Amino acid sequence: MIPSNLPTPAPSPFRRFLRLVGVDKAIGYTVLARGWASSAGLITVALIARFLSPAEQGYYYTFGSLVAMQIIFELGFSVVILQLAAHEAAHLVIGEDGSISGPASAHARLASVLRKSLKWYGVASVLMTVLLIPLGWHFFSTSPNSGAGVAWRAPWVAIVLAASGTFQIDPIFSFLEGCGFVSKVARTRLAQSMLGSLFAWSALYLHHGLFAPAGLIGGQAIAGVVWLFFRRRLLVNLLRHSVGPLAIDWWQEVWPFQWRIAVSYASGFFIFQLFNPILFRFAGPAAAGRMGMSINISNALASVAIAWINTKAAPFGSLIARRDFDQLDRLFFRSAAQAFTLCLTGSIVIWSAALFLDMHHIVFAQRLLPPLPFALLLLSMNINQMVSSMALYLRAHKQEKFLANS
Repeated sequence: MIPSNLPTPAPSPFRRFLRLVGVDKAIGYTVLARGWASSAGLITVALIARFLSPAEQGYYYTFGSLVAMQIIFELGFSVVILQLAAHEAAHLVIGEDGSISGPASAHARLASVLRKSLKWYGVASVLMTVLLIPLGWHFFSTSPNSGAGVAWRAPWVAIVLAASGTFQIDPIFSFLEGCGFVSKVARTRLAQSMLGSLFAWSALYLHHGLFAPAGLIGGQAIAGVVWLFFRRRLLVNLLRHSVGPLAIDWWQEVWPFQWRIAVSYASGFFIFQLFNPILFRFAGPAAAGRMGMSINISNALASVAIAWINTKAAPFGSLIARRDFDQLDRLFFRSAAQAFTLCLTGSIVIWSAALFLDMHHIVFAQRLLPPLPFALLLLSMNINQMVSSMALYLRAHKQEKFLANS
């Protein structure tokens, strides 16, 4: 038997460095997932430039912008789900085997959150499919500057169907994050990103490039379903649990918070996703492709940096439920500073690389925005990084203070 009074081994220099920059297990997996997505995105960008024409590149990124309209159907419910689950799970002990112990009221309310989530997203996914397919069909068919000879119809239907599938999985992931499975969900998102990238690359390499967005989303859906299959015991137990009069009152507890987030999220679509469709409509698919690729690179950096904040959403909710506001503020300000530092540093590196390509007249530079608009795009992304951090902190309090701003 090993004596219990032996000194604890000192952490390695690498672990001390990770602790210094605020990387825990959840952030580690999230950064790996988004780091993979960013690195894979560079490979995807190269494959797009190699296998797609400028017109097809425009269709590729406009597909993504139009499918992002799913945020209007979601109405910000994923944020609500995570915080509702976190506030109830703070009073419960959830085992790895799916067992739950703690106050009966919190158990019942947690079960109620899951049921309402699945009902909401089930209906919303059907509406999204029924409305988005004809909407996109009309948009591309009637755009006067659309590239001739681009086979976009089947890929458009495929990406909407794939997005509808992942749309029904996402609320379960948000729910499980709220229940404390943050690092496990982050690890699964890494697997989703890897499988989705492989599917997308295969489509591009086989000269079916406009099916790549559907392949990317479809791969994510498959990896997500496989992981949820091994979490089915917890989910099934909650779905079978008797809720009775303890069910969450939607109109009193959820809707006052949700409608504000819904308006903010819908505004976000028009702020960040409308560039590509407008450029596609009035300047043609090639111009939309340049903007789309530039935004994609900017968003890839932002998604890595925001991991320092997003992975704290459930812990924020738990700390608020326990009214430990001192620890909450320390955690927030440290994480926000780390996220912004990474974002700013990455922006400088990316813009310098784009400027180098442009100055040396490398062909790939013609697929991106010119240096000045690209710099402005990166600057706005850094500002938005700070705003997003503050918004997540406030939403952990079940407050939406950025409604008027949005």
